[in-house]
Amino acid sequence: MEKTKNRDQQPSRLRAFFGGDTFKALLPFIGLVVIMVVMNVLTGGKIFTAKRIRLLLSQVYYPAIVATGVFFVMTLGSIDFTEGSTLGVASIVISMLSFYSIPLAIIGGILTGAAIGAVNGFVHVKFKLPSFIVTICTMYLFRGVCAYLTTETAVPASAAIKALDQDWIKITVTLTVLAVAFFLFQFTRIGNDVKAVGSGETAARFSGVRTDRVKFLTFVSAGALTGLAAFVNVIKVGSITSTAGNQLETQILISLVLGGLPITGGAKVRFTNIIVGTLMYTVLNNGLVMLGYDSATQQLIKGIVFLIFVALTIDRKALKVIK
Repeated sequence: MEKTKNRDQQPSRLRAFFGGDTFKALLPFIGLVVIMVVMNVLTGGKIFTAKRIRLLLSQVYYPAIVATGVFFVMTLGSIDFTEGSTLGVASIVISMLSFYSIPLAIIGGILTGAAIGAVNGFVHVKFKLPSFIVTICTMYLFRGVCAYLTTETAVPASAAIKALDQDWIKITVTLTVLAVAFFLFQFTRIGNDVKAVGSGETAARFSGVRTDRVKFLTFVSAGALTGLAAFVNVIKVGSITSTAGNQLETQILISLVLGGLPITGGAKVRFTNIIVGTLMYTVLNNGLVMLGYDSATQQLIKGIVFLIFVALTIDRKALKVIK
């Protein structure tokens, strides 16, 4: 009878493991390994040659910087759809200012991104509008600004800033952003406040968190990081067209969810969501391109993978309307 009881307990333990937080935490890493193995097999090992790895990394730098800012926004339980248009406008500002001074251009890009983030945060906080509605509206607004400024021709950057297109510079900027953000998220009150708001805004307010200020500054910071990412983008592409940053917001959202970030935000988010998700998206995207799939098929496959990860990682107990 005791043996029968033990046998009955085994399935329940397995269900508890696969449905528990431990498995959900491991799932993004498992997914990354699976995607890397599958793409390596399907491409005959060509995706991980030295040349291809360098290309993969070149596509990680500025999305990882942008994803870091969006990570904090999504931890709030909010969402931001303006990364692409912000990157476009900030890239134009950086390109124009690069003819006068490189440091001035970098500062100008960061301030431009911060200003757009401030608009998003102010409207969201002041008028109590859901963040996704606010940022969808401003996405179109600033995409229009980007299109207007590039109507006649692409906006070129100076030769001096294009000369900075070196791997060590892009790696240094990206790792510095990740290191500072990790410290703030894990070891300061900033990270605790952001997670508290995501877990429950009313409870956070009663516990002494100034929720409106936290949300406003988070949007400003996310915009500033996108402005910094625009610098990395400019030194890579050299000139800016109206399509700069197009669909970036979708890429970042998919990357973070693939990395295991629950769209409801809160205390269960992990900083590794940024790194794992960005790498997973880049490997998946490059693998599909190397396999020769057309854009429609690529979008279909990425959409299926995205839906699977949403279904597996979403915290249904904390499910709510995105703020």
